[in-house]
Amino acid sequence: MLADDQPSRQEFHLNVDAEQQPVELLASETGFSKQLVKKIMQSGAVWLTQGKQTRRLRRAKKSVASGSTLHLYYDPKVQQAEIPEPQLLADEGDYSVWVKPCGMLSQGSKWGDRGTIARWSEKHLQPERPAFIVHRLDRATRGLILIAHSKKAVRALTAMFEQRALEKYYRAKVYGDHSQYPQPQSIAEPIDGRSALSHVSCVETEPSGQFSIVDVHIETGRKHQIRRHLASVGLPIVGDRLYGSSEETQDLQLAAKLLQFICPLTEQPRCYQLPEEYLPSLS
Repeated sequence: MLADDQPSRQEFHLNVDAEQQPVELLASETGFSKQLVKKIMQSGAVWLTQGKQTRRLRRAKKSVASGSTLHLYYDPKVQQAEIPEPQLLADEGDYSVWVKPCGMLSQGSKWGDRGTIARWSEKHLQPERPAFIVHRLDRATRGLILIAHSKKAVRALTAMFEQRALEKYYRAKVYGDHSQYPQPQSIAEPIDGRSALSHVSCVETEPSGQFSIVDVHIETGRKHQIRRHLASVGLPIVGDRLYGSSEETQDLQLAAKLLQFICPLTEQPRCYQLPEEYLPSLS
């Protein structure tokens, strides 16, 4: 039998020949204990394919029909990872606004979703509601993120982001003296062959010029856009081991600090700001 702390990723795909409960079948076919199978199910790493539809299966007592297929994805790192706790900033019913901490994923993968802001909101909001991601923050980036809780909100908020009908501002602590650059500094270097535009303004610079605090307003949302743009002009973000120094020991000093828009559901202005204690600083 495989130990519960099996060190490597494993995946299983099992055809269901007769109606039965998934825990029994998965435990028998994988060698995992029933307790571990239930844990994997609750973490969102068991999927059920029926016809052309594949979805997560969390209910241990739900019988699965003959002709369906069970998929189990086991990654001990996902199962054992500590989950940082986010903060609810505003509950607007159809959507909510959260402060996502550094180290928390926006959404899951086939290997599970237990450590994601989406799953956290599903389990902790009262009353409980489904959660849908309409935009993302890098795992290493902290700050404001919107979560939709209805199909109506998903459509409206997704369209708002696609049409860039909102203002998004970030704050970062960077290496170097940004006050020596034009204010604001516009960086238009393409990312992965696509246009990208960031506007950077100096907030504060250390007297030695070693570090600066900058605000960044982005007009596009390319992957790692702010991190790549700042590194491209010689101002890598403190804690950025990907585009700065691989020897960094700090968390990434980048935070999504402000979201401002006209709510597409109520047509009322909305402005959400990150509490001061979450913002990067020179201290």
